Amino acid sequence: MSERKPYQSDLPDEQWALIEPVLTAWKNRHRSVSGHQGRYSMREIVNAILYQSRTGCQWALLPNNLPPKSATYYYFAAWRDDGTDQQIHELLRCQVRERNRRFGSNGHELPHTRSQPHRSPRLPGETGGETHGWSRVSADSELGLSVSWTTTTVADASSRQ
Repeated sequence: MSERKPYQSDLPDEQWALIEPVLTAWKNRHRSVSGHQGRYSMREIVNAILYQSRTGCQWALLPNNLPPKSATYYYFAAWRDDGTDQQIHELLRCQVRERNRRFGSNGHELPHTRSQPHRSPRLPGETGGETHGWSRVSADSELGLSVSWTTTTVADASSRQ
């Protein structure tokens, strides 16, 4: 691929230097039967995976200046299935924890969280009252990964009497 403007989701040089040996070793263990080395650099594959993860776009809607879905998803699925993604995550997590130790952070703070109260009726056929609670809680980790979850409490009609 030709030079392109970097996306905010692109892997910094420092982190690429950390995971490149892992991906090079993986690629050496998974050589193509035909001997083909691949059309795209491993760094661009990682950048495409990070772009999809960060933006939430569909794989087929990756920008044209990143590797296509066929190449990107192949590596994503292979690394997910054999645990390479967890190995990479652990390397990056250790790097962040070490950096936090040097700068006096304990690494437990979340840069920001957002929550929103909500009330929703029960689904048809369910018994009890309405669902009350908090939903749409999200936080961005220091690696730039977005984490979301929903928590709710159920108030039964009998408990309100």
